[in-house]
Amino acid sequence: MGRVSSRFFDPGWSGHGRQSMQPKEQNRSHYVKKFQVVRRGRVVGILLAMKTAESVRWDLSFLFSSFQDPRINEIWRDVNARADAFASRYRGRIETGALSPVEFAAAIRELEALNQDMTKPPSYAHLLFAADSSDPKIGAFLQEQTERSSEVRVKLTFFDVELQKAPEGWIESCLADPSLATYRHFIRVSRRYQPHTLSEPEEILIEETKNTGARAWQRLHDEILSNHRFTYVDPATGKEEKLVQEEVLNKLRDKDRAVRQAAADAISEGLAQHERTICFIYNTLLADKKLEDRLRKFENAEASRHLANELDKETVDLVVHLCKERNDIVARYYRVKRDILGLDRLTHIDRYAPLFTARETKTWDEAREIVLSSFSEFSPSMAERAAEFFAQHRIDAEPRPGKAGGAFCAFITPDTRPVVLMSYLGALENVMTLAHELGHGVHASLSARQTFFNYHGTLPLAELASIFGEMLVFERILKEASTADKLALYAQKLDSIFATVQRQAALFRFEQRAHAHRREKGELSPEEFSAIWQEETQAMFGDSVELGEQHKRWWLYVSHFFQSPFYVYAYSFGELLTLSLYQKAKQEGPSFASKYVSVLELGGSETPYDLMARLGVDLRDRKFWEGGFAVIERMVQDFERLWTARP
Repeated sequence: MGRVSSRFFDPGWSGHGRQSMQPKEQNRSHYVKKFQVVRRGRVVGILLAMKTAESVRWDLSFLFSSFQDPRINEIWRDVNARADAFASRYRGRIETGALSPVEFAAAIRELEALNQDMTKPPSYAHLLFAADSSDPKIGAFLQEQTERSSEVRVKLTFFDVELQKAPEGWIESCLADPSLATYRHFIRVSRRYQPHTLSEPEEILIEETKNTGARAWQRLHDEILSNHRFTYVDPATGKEEKLVQEEVLNKLRDKDRAVRQAAADAISEGLAQHERTICFIYNTLLADKKLEDRLRKFENAEASRHLANELDKETVDLVVHLCKERNDIVARYYRVKRDILGLDRLTHIDRYAPLFTARETKTWDEAREIVLSSFSEFSPSMAERAAEFFAQHRIDAEPRPGKAGGAFCAFITPDTRPVVLMSYLGALENVMTLAHELGHGVHASLSARQTFFNYHGTLPLAELASIFGEMLVFERILKEASTADKLALYAQKLDSIFATVQRQAALFRFEQRAHAHRREKGELSPEEFSAIWQEETQAMFGDSVELGEQHKRWWLYVSHFFQSPFYVYAYSFGELLTLSLYQKAKQEGPSFASKYVSVLELGGSETPYDLMARLGVDLRDRKFWEGGFAVIERMVQDFERLWTARP
């Protein structure tokens, strides 16, 4: 699938994450999928949601009319024939450097067209599955498309393998030729995998066994949680309700502490039913990655992610270290929140508790107007791109059973249309989630001028437009809010920032330790997973929040651990990066908007370092990252002042 971008699942916050196969994580066909459950906010209730977003469903007919569309089989017949011809024409000619630069450019364009066409059926299947994972026919269709995609990929595997073996002198002469200007970044990135690329038969074997191996386990994890109904017991009436994951997580934002406790009970009891199965799934995926990393000679579990993200270890370590170093800001904020709530101590059920009962809600039409007008004030071109999502029915916002929890924006190919999935419940945080995903959508639309191999940027810059769009809407809503609502909005925003920055860094450290344990000591027990989880997530709060015994199982639904190992640090990276850039935009004024849009238009055609240099940013500069934390600290100070100066 092209790429899916979204937010990560945290109880009461759902994760925004995108599952994706980044360009060249193992090969050039990407699939990114992120699942986020509705983030910050109070429960508005399904009744309100149905009134505002009941009929808001996406129209995927620009891809196919249904999973029975005969064009799907036609595409596979065509792509298979073209792949056979491609292999016959170019096998043995890349590794020997037997092509002229013009011929090499023609080969890459042909390969790119194949990848673009073969991406569409499995992308369509993933979108159908996200919209309704309860239909076994859709599940079977998804599996079929994944397998058919693999059949074509194995025919094309030789190209990557030969590109790694090609003579350096020939590669450099090709890179200097104008005919390959569009693909210089693609070639350079591909060549970085040279030490980690296996023989063609080995690469084919790995690809063919993934469908009955890692991908099957990932799908099982998705299906278990998408189809589970959590038993929530209403504390006022004692009545039982069967809720999907996002519905019960949303109750962790209720003003009534008894409701939040009942939601935590439901989450923990529901996850306990699947704990041993999910632990087995994760242990198996950890072992699978250990094996593949050993074969590919990656020195540690996260090394392949850094390579895919086009970042060096030192840059990632700098950001993750700073996140832990500045946990003091997290504790400072939650101590104020504890005072506002009038509690002796905060626990895991209070992290997303609303501060005031007077919380505004927005209809779907109002949300649309807020987002589009906020985007327009910064850049009319951003607003125009975002408006297309509404006009062309490219948003699925209706809450319903069987629908994937969270929110994402799927970038498929530059010749199709990006789409957004979310569950709109009417709260202000849902408006900001809409802005977040439409930010991704704007980015996808602007980068559509790139060719397929340059279309998808790396994960660290994936949140560049989404968080920026969210900040535009946040400030718009803040201007019109009362003091009480400003406090509530700041609380929501800071909850979200800490869930994105420090929390995702903590999740990264959880993954590091889990993978290291599996490699050095063998399988982890449920108790060992829980102990690591509690230790790493508790560290970000200090003594300001106590994560109770119930919280120990809440790692089980974090889909990124299963779908996209070490994906999570990109959220910390992206949030801090964008907060700093947002301040830069305010300082530079209107001139920044055009530079910013130009960078979005470049998609993934340059490295993160080169793209950010266009905006005057050095990603290896500690002071730049400290600037992001300075923005967060100022927001905490504003929050404290509002509380102290309240009427």
